[in-house]
Amino acid sequence: MTEPFLPYGHQTIEEEDLRAIADVLGSGWLTQGPAVLRFENDLKEYCGARHAVAVANGTAALHLAALVTGVGPGDTVLTSPNTFVATANCVRYAGAVPRFVDIDPETLNLDPAEIERFLERDETRTRVRGIIPVHFAGLPADMERISDLARRRGLFVIEDASHALGAGWRDRSGRSVKVGSCSHSDLTTLSFHPVKHLTTGEGGAILTNRDDWAARLRALRAHGISREPSRPVSDDLGWLYEMRELGFNYRITDLQCALGSAQIKRLDRWLARRAELVARYRAGLRDDPRVRLWSEPAGVRPAWHLFVVEVPERGEVYRRLRGRGIGAQVHYIPVHLHPYYRDLLGTRPGDFPHAEAYYERALSLPLFPSLRDEDVDRVVRELTSALDEVAP
Repeated sequence: MTEPFLPYGHQTIEEEDLRAIADVLGSGWLTQGPAVLRFENDLKEYCGARHAVAVANGTAALHLAALVTGVGPGDTVLTSPNTFVATANCVRYAGAVPRFVDIDPETLNLDPAEIERFLERDETRTRVRGIIPVHFAGLPADMERISDLARRRGLFVIEDASHALGAGWRDRSGRSVKVGSCSHSDLTTLSFHPVKHLTTGEGGAILTNRDDWAARLRALRAHGISREPSRPVSDDLGWLYEMRELGFNYRITDLQCALGSAQIKRLDRWLARRAELVARYRAGLRDDPRVRLWSEPAGVRPAWHLFVVEVPERGEVYRRLRGRGIGAQVHYIPVHLHPYYRDLLGTRPGDFPHAEAYYERALSLPLFPSLRDEDVDRVVRELTSALDEVAP
């Protein structure tokens, strides 16, 4: 019997999700109804933020977050080269320029020491306005140090938490901090793509503790339109609306949000299962000197979106695993090496050695809540076999 293909990530859909969608289909609402508000309330309560604004996808969340900061032409925003291109692209959408800072090779997140070196070296030449740290693979970046750097210089901070819903850490005082609470940032963005911790099919959200930014985010996701008149009117005109700035159709639907609200109830259970699977991977691979496992700093609680290892002969190992039904993947091609950013910024190989060294060996192994223990054991066996063939 042929064993099933194991993708690197996969959504989990249960009966409760089907019932939630069926309820919306029978409610008379399909888009921008009560399920959107309910999901936003669920998100802000789970994360501990004052506001949650749900949008069409994670890229839309990043775009709107960049816009409300006021960043624009002539400005620079620092971010990681080890991320999906949307993190840097949101800066370009706002008319500003992203600049990359190398990662800490132990955590694969932005290195605060590298941020500080950039700011000290470049402060007089580049108008740096903000920082977008990425919680890569579900491990929170060092937000306390990044926040300290930002506050000393009056910079905004947007956390790209697309990988990190449910993650957290203990701060210097021992207090538990949750990603999404915006305790050390101005805004946090999330993604609900099917491979993420919960899914709305496509979808995203922005979390913030600022009332004014939340109001503007809600307007921007709906064409920049407000239904509150800016000038007195003689009658109660129920049809009146005003477009006050150039916005976008970044709205999310009731169908999607009903699915999100159903899934968030099981999020902690799914996160616990991801942690169990990671522990099983670690036990199976820890004695193989060819496999480098990711560090997990003390006091940090990862959300484990990805389980990433570093291996020699990565390309050959990847091909062998895919040929044997193991859907390994690579996260990510460093953003500064994409042609668009090479042309824009003049970046080239060697500019960010830690990010590039990681990329040359990076391999993401299957990880999702419905993965079985025996599936993990199979992946470990096949990875070991592939390494025996190409890197004995």
